[in-house]
Amino acid sequence: MSDDAPKPETASATTASAPDAPAPPKVVDELVTTQHTLSTPHGELAYTAKAGRVVLYADEVEDGTRKGRVAKAQVGITAYTLDGADPLTRPVTFAFNGGPGSASVWLHMGVLGPRRVIMGDAGDLHAPPYGIADNPETILAVSDLVLIDPVSTGHSRVVDGGSAKDFHGFTADVESVGEIIRQWVTAEGRWLSPKLLAGESYGTTRASALAEHLQGSGMYLNGLMLISAVLNFAVHDFKPGNDAAYPRFLSFYAATAHFHGKHPGRTLQEVVAEASGYAERDYPYVLARGARLSAEERAEAVATLARLTGVSEDYVSRADLRLEHWRYFGELRRDEGFTVGRIDSRFTGYAASGIAEHQDADPSIDAILGPYSAAYQHYLRAELGVEDASPFHVFGPGVIQEWSYKEFENTSVTVLDRLSRAMRQNPHLKVHVAFGYYDGATPFGCAEDDLAHLQIPEALRENLERRYYEAGHMMYVHEPSRVQQAADLAAFVQSATRR
Repeated sequence: MSDDAPKPETASATTASAPDAPAPPKVVDELVTTQHTLSTPHGELAYTAKAGRVVLYADEVEDGTRKGRVAKAQVGITAYTLDGADPLTRPVTFAFNGGPGSASVWLHMGVLGPRRVIMGDAGDLHAPPYGIADNPETILAVSDLVLIDPVSTGHSRVVDGGSAKDFHGFTADVESVGEIIRQWVTAEGRWLSPKLLAGESYGTTRASALAEHLQGSGMYLNGLMLISAVLNFAVHDFKPGNDAAYPRFLSFYAATAHFHGKHPGRTLQEVVAEASGYAERDYPYVLARGARLSAEERAEAVATLARLTGVSEDYVSRADLRLEHWRYFGELRRDEGFTVGRIDSRFTGYAASGIAEHQDADPSIDAILGPYSAAYQHYLRAELGVEDASPFHVFGPGVIQEWSYKEFENTSVTVLDRLSRAMRQNPHLKVHVAFGYYDGATPFGCAEDDLAHLQIPEALRENLERRYYEAGHMMYVHEPSRVQQAADLAAFVQSATRR
């Protein structure tokens, strides 16, 4: 990916400002190429992996004058390409996780890549040091794959003297990831390859904005894979005075209560259908009425919410009919001394305090962080040959705390307009959305609401594909869901890139 690198003589002319000043270290791509084979149900795959860091370049402009193309950061990527494939017909998928501030290790080692984590599941977790295994269901069977770690995640870093904060914001993030994609496509000669984006969590926010950004600069896409989508932050916001979130989390609470045995004799689908119906019709009315509710109406609402969510009527009444998610995680199984997971509410952990207002930590994150971190760092060095000894940040330190949404000052963060524009601009763009019933970070009720509010004509709604899994935010942690999701994603790639 060195096409954008300045020529040596140009670099020399611009950096030698003082005869006696030492030249700054040259920033270059640091990629290791390895060859691999993988046995799959569809035959053996021979593929090339290129892993390490590539230089992110940008135009430097001072007082309106272009000073040249300069290195701004080194970004961690892992690219898998099928040997012998025709680049004009072979799809390529660019994938990333979210956070903001998360490396792409989750999608990489969970469902998309040729190797995967072995860690067990809720109620049957393996002990350290965990393990890795082949992933015959990898998306590599139908698409080349490029995993991207945004600046400050994984091994991605700004150049010496640079400011990481320059990349820690909505627009800067979209532009930098978009530029990495453009550089890779140009260097690898893939402008005529079918292209897709796969994002998880905040990665779906990024992917939706990135689709508009890339297409606006001439790189049209075939498909978006939005896994655990969050497209409009307003429906996740439990701030006082905003009642939008409570109904949209209700179906998730009901699914969680079902998993933890609060709905004996009923199926998950029955419980979710009832909760979704109440959330769409009666619950918003109940919240909007406030003190105007009659005693009978309020008592009926308390009883319904308590039954659906699995907590006591007394708790619902004291919460004023408004169940906030952090508190819910700590309340559902408080009497047993457990808190349930936010990322995946199938997981439980020991509560630090029986009287705490809400959970002190997410037991589902506690369960998956160690296995994924250890497996990926072993894999990167032992199998991909990357010798980078710098710390690998699964979550970039402080990134989410300093993330800037200045573009949305005095309004909620949303990319519904950007995704809508991308779909209207390119009527061939297909969108796959994956929902986990037990995902409390980006609940399926919120994501369904987002899709219902896309500003697209009815004809383009046929381009939306939905898939549900009995798992959480990282649905591939659940083995049956992983296998099904891998098949669903492969089928989507084939459908979206069919000519």
